[in-house]
Amino acid sequence: MDMNRDVNMAVPFAGLTFQNPVAVASGTFGFGREYGLRFDIGRLGAVCVKGLTLRPRAGNPPPRVAETPMGMLNSVGLQNPGAEAFLRDELPFLRGFNTLVIANVSGDTVEEYAALAGLLSDGGVDMLEVNISCPNVKEGGLLFGTDPRSAAAVTEAVKRRASVPVMVKLSPNVTDIAEIARTVESAGADALSLINTLMGMRIDIRTRRPILHRGMGGLSGPAVRPVAVRCVYQAARAVRLPIMGMGGITCAEDAVEFLLAGAHTVAVGTALFKDETAPLTVLDGLDAYCRANGVSDIRTLTGAMIIDS
Repeated sequence: MDMNRDVNMAVPFAGLTFQNPVAVASGTFGFGREYGLRFDIGRLGAVCVKGLTLRPRAGNPPPRVAETPMGMLNSVGLQNPGAEAFLRDELPFLRGFNTLVIANVSGDTVEEYAALAGLLSDGGVDMLEVNISCPNVKEGGLLFGTDPRSAAAVTEAVKRRASVPVMVKLSPNVTDIAEIARTVESAGADALSLINTLMGMRIDIRTRRPILHRGMGGLSGPAVRPVAVRCVYQAARAVRLPIMGMGGITCAEDAVEFLLAGAHTVAVGTALFKDETAPLTVLDGLDAYCRANGVSDIRTLTGAMIIDS
């Protein structure tokens, strides 16, 4: 292959076009202001902003983060200024960059998800990412994302109110992720993102108390990557929706694994806490990988894993 020939990095995704397949994951990038001091956010395919709720939330009491081997636990508790403050104070800043803006939404009830969908899609974001790893208050705290009926109800409600594409973020803390994927596809989802964090826990052996104030938290980072790749593979085989894969991506080689498993785009998350420019490392590495391996269009990598019979 001509190493000087440009690689087509653009990816159609749920009716939108990512200029390249590399996004940043919700919860790790805030609203981009700090990272905007380190690099041009406009080089990213998309920014998934910090999770938003209808009203401001202070989050959980500390300690709410803890290191683990090859990753971290977090129990931040969706601290955010609320959707209206985001639209007023943060979205104009992000609109100054040539990248798609994806709003991650969470709610305690189906009605809250629907209200958020209307507010944010009318407010000018490009896509909604629906975090269904939240407790359904009306159903006794059962997580929306672990129950197919609840997952479908949220998806349908958001789709009714949204005027932009809807991407549902799946939890790995389920028995059969393919079942949940098929359920939200049938309910009208335009895309999937996966995985959300795995549940984990650390205990201080000196005090014999949990390190996190709330006891358990979400595990992210390289330790979860094999689980994430497996989940993407299973979901891709179960549905026809485009998939954003995430979970422990730190370099281009990690990203290629997700693409081969069936992802169309990828998101870099926890790696940002170690290296603020990690998404650009992944992006530049993908370009180099394609040039070195005769790949002229990044889209041809999606689902291209070879399975021996």
